[in-house]
Amino acid sequence: MALLEELEWRGLLFQQTEGCAAALAKERVHGYCGFDPTADSLHVGNLVSILGLVRLVRAGHEGVALIGGGTAMIGDPSGKSEERPLRDAEEIAANARAIEGQIRRVVTQALGESAGARIHFRDNASWLGSQGLIPFLRDTGKHFTVNLMLQKDSVQSRMATGISFTEFTYMLLQAHDFLHLYQHDGVTLQVGGSDQWGNITAGTELIRKAARGEAHGLTFPLLTDAAGKKFGKTEAGAVWLDAARTSQYQFYQFWINTEDADVGRLLRTFTLLDRATIEGIEAEHAAAPHLRMAQRRLAAEVTTLIHGAAATATAAQVSQTVFDKKADAHALSDDVFAMLAAEMPSVQVSALDGTIDLVALLEQGFGLSKTAARKLIQQGAVSVNGAKVGAEAQEVPASEAVRGRWVLVRKGAREIAIAELVAG
Repeated sequence: MALLEELEWRGLLFQQTEGCAAALAKERVHGYCGFDPTADSLHVGNLVSILGLVRLVRAGHEGVALIGGGTAMIGDPSGKSEERPLRDAEEIAANARAIEGQIRRVVTQALGESAGARIHFRDNASWLGSQGLIPFLRDTGKHFTVNLMLQKDSVQSRMATGISFTEFTYMLLQAHDFLHLYQHDGVTLQVGGSDQWGNITAGTELIRKAARGEAHGLTFPLLTDAAGKKFGKTEAGAVWLDAARTSQYQFYQFWINTEDADVGRLLRTFTLLDRATIEGIEAEHAAAPHLRMAQRRLAAEVTTLIHGAAATATAAQVSQTVFDKKADAHALSDDVFAMLAAEMPSVQVSALDGTIDLVALLEQGFGLSKTAARKLIQQGAVSVNGAKVGAEAQEVPASEAVRGRWVLVRKGAREIAIAELVAG
């Protein structure tokens, strides 16, 4: 399927320069997208752009992922209400290595080794770092008027609060990047979020004026949920691609918690499933929305893309265990228990005379007093490894520990604590 046709039905085509469609239809195009390493991980919002490069390659073109090791030293004002703090070179270099690794893993997972190699990597620090000021002002700055720069949305939105000269020049650096890639890598297309439109068109203009060439740009829409809120954040903050920042289980649950009104659109945006498959999922979901089949498919697809099939299977089983009060703990793998222990309250306990003190376990696992723990037991609100304990129970036989190691304790329907049996 042609790139623009696919982006259109997925709802991912927001703006395009005149002649873009003709250029894409005429020949194989080299297109790029930039990623500034302002943190040591990308977040789910960046997935739209990464998958934009993937879709470019799947449509028969070539991609370039540009790591902004140079531009990150300046800071992009687009979409920001205040000045970004400046970061030192060592931090940016470390961040650049981290996010390049993330992008490589995603494109390899999405395309395979062979096709994934059609997305090439560049870092603008390799040319901006040695760029002299006088040559830059003569060769790039000469082609821009301050009047034109002031009209760009990224600048207009900051006029009330103020914008430093440093950030004001960001669009010139991004335009310079486009020209450099045009001259050295044959890149004639830039893709990005809708907040990048002004920077992208600055680059196409620079190529036209400085190189007498033709280049194009297209943007993806700003992603919001059905309520109009910016997509990709929870109460805890951004949802990151790095498991050290957002765990694999939390990542999976983020997608599971998608509202019915959003799930079809997110399947189009964040997966590579074809149109017929997505429409089939939507139809099945509409017939039985309480089963949340669409959300489970979305979570499986995106988590596999980022963390792999094994981690996704473990996260799915953890999710099922948390919400199924009758879940049989003896059927769970050590990987599932390890993930549960990382996500839920967990304690280490020892068995004295072959038994585990259930009251003490409830105290430690849920922060209860002895009185509250005993009351819960008497009310029949406690289960161990999927089986309710008796009203008079005070201990759990150590033999109940799964594989002699794990005990899953549930308080009520959905509160879980994991006990790991250790030698005492």
